[in-house]
Amino acid sequence: MTQGAVPFVVLAAALLHAVWNALVHGVRDRIAGIAQMNLVFVAFGGLLALFVPPPGADALPYLLGSAALQTGYQLLLARAYGLGDFGQLYPIARGTSPAVVALLSATVLHRPLPAGQLAAVAVISLGLAGLALVGGLPGREQLPAIGAALGNGVLIAGYTVVDAGGVRAAGSTAGYIAWMFVLQGLAVLAAVAAVRRRTLLPALRADPVVGLGGGLMSLTAYGLVVWAQTVGDLPAIAALRETSIVIAALIGTLVLRERLGTLRLAASAIVLAGIALLELAH
Repeated sequence: MTQGAVPFVVLAAALLHAVWNALVHGVRDRIAGIAQMNLVFVAFGGLLALFVPPPGADALPYLLGSAALQTGYQLLLARAYGLGDFGQLYPIARGTSPAVVALLSATVLHRPLPAGQLAAVAVISLGLAGLALVGGLPGREQLPAIGAALGNGVLIAGYTVVDAGGVRAAGSTAGYIAWMFVLQGLAVLAAVAAVRRRTLLPALRADPVVGLGGGLMSLTAYGLVVWAQTVGDLPAIAALRETSIVIAALIGTLVLRERLGTLRLAASAIVLAGIALLELAH
């Protein structure tokens, strides 16, 4: 593939990401679906680790931290999708992350944001507020779903920052990726086994298609973005991949028949515009 294929590849990755999340939202046993996905991650990571240099020892704290954050993210994702509409929760979770990363950069890493990035964070926040307020002020019954989605965004930001440092410390990008998938998968499976105990294995056997298919979609989306980053412009790719936010809103409206579709689409588009401004202002 040539550089001209990059936008189409990234859009395909965004579509796959939104679709596997919609599958997790729609499956009856979300925890089992998450566990099935992580079986795919462990198998892929273990296979890749056989053919690439291992990461350096300095990367181990990053790998463990990423595995812990990914475990929390996936379990909270399953919880969030059991509480509310996909077309609302997915855009909130994905849209929160870039804003949190930017704010952490300014407050924790002491890298003040330029005016353009501050404006982008304000636009993202406006869109997120619109998503939370679609249908009016959220009542007490809606707050857990919105809180879980916001928490997911924070965890996504956390493992994004950790993995960025881990890849630099590893000395082997492919080695870091391989062991990230292995440790993340094992950590999630251990957490699910602790929660479900004797009911886990029957659940894994009951309906493996959605979980295993979701795992393959997730890996494919990740691989497409990694390839695109080797030949394309990184800020543009990062912004374009977040079109999954609007794709998810469309899935919620057209496929899942969720209400208030037009307003959610508009708010999701505002979030996407803010992310694009944030990435392009780097």
